[in-house]
Amino acid sequence: MSIATTPTSRGRRSSLLSKLRPRLLETLTTPHAVDRYLELVDPMMTVDDMRAEVVAVRHQTADTVTLTLRPTWQWKGFSAGHFVQIGVVVDGVRHTRCYSPAGTAGTDDDTIELTVKAQPDGIVSNYLVASAKPGLVVNLAPATGTFELPSPRPDHVLLISGGSGITPVMSMLRTLVHEGYTGRVAFLHYAYTENDVCYRAELDRIAAENDNVDVLYAYTDQQNGGHLHGFFDTEHLNAAAPWHASAQTYLCGPPGLMKGVRSVFDDLGLSESLFSEEFVTAVPVVDGDASGTVSFSGSSVEAENDGATLLEQAENAGLTPEFGCRMGICFTCTAIKKSGCTRNVKTGELDSDPDNEIQLCISVPVGDVDIDV
Repeated sequence: MSIATTPTSRGRRSSLLSKLRPRLLETLTTPHAVDRYLELVDPMMTVDDMRAEVVAVRHQTADTVTLTLRPTWQWKGFSAGHFVQIGVVVDGVRHTRCYSPAGTAGTDDDTIELTVKAQPDGIVSNYLVASAKPGLVVNLAPATGTFELPSPRPDHVLLISGGSGITPVMSMLRTLVHEGYTGRVAFLHYAYTENDVCYRAELDRIAAENDNVDVLYAYTDQQNGGHLHGFFDTEHLNAAAPWHASAQTYLCGPPGLMKGVRSVFDDLGLSESLFSEEFVTAVPVVDGDASGTVSFSGSSVEAENDGATLLEQAENAGLTPEFGCRMGICFTCTAIKKSGCTRNVKTGELDSDPDNEIQLCISVPVGDVDIDV
């Protein structure tokens, strides 16, 4: 007996099979996930894991690399200012870091552009700058973050960046230009010298082609060339955007620049119009009287408190807790503090409540602390 099928019934059956096939494959390949087998054939062939392949590499400055990545089918795009987390295997160990896409948001282009600057002792950044080649496949997490342009767009926008902090605000500028934004835009970027400016040719072109966009460079180690010299102050602010009081300002850069800009905006009473993204975590100050014992009760390990972050102390004790950005953004290293008091190195806030979730990478113990790691 045969059963006639219609195009509709065949479509439903095909849809059902497409849903069941991954689960069936998963069952047949237990105990390993199906993606572990697929990657043996093609690292970009995945059912669940999102990955990206490096398809182009260019070096804009001596210590940076700009990567163009082609993500797998799970990629849903990004908003200007957001960040992604990538996983890279270096010397047999997988490391994860967060980087902000620099490309234009809201286009049909399905690639991701990341610019990475080599950092002192940076395992991933130094590896990518020195060794990234087309064909490299990295793990990828969805774009996320709270640093983004509002909708509707503000009437005036001031973008301030320093070093590799240029990437999220570069994405904002590209996106505004792509949208045909007609409000006033000022882009103020800080670098050691003119040779340390990424995207300079494109920034100059954008400014030349758009009457509403002004681009200014401030050099801290170069006294000639550029528009401004030295560090951020009210003079720099007035030179870049004399209309700053009516603007929304977006800031990303190293700690010194972030602190300087925030101080000026606080003095001017404009802190509510300043939005920022930190790409380097604050370095905890190790007090000379750091005391107490850190108990990693989940592993039955104890260590004397040396004042470093709990992530660093766990690693120094031989443990390998999961982590991502190491700067308090991605929440990969979140763990339960069962007892004791910790201090957030970014905000200075103390947390003495038991059974609280904390981020290991930005928390230091204050006296005895028990962490479920």
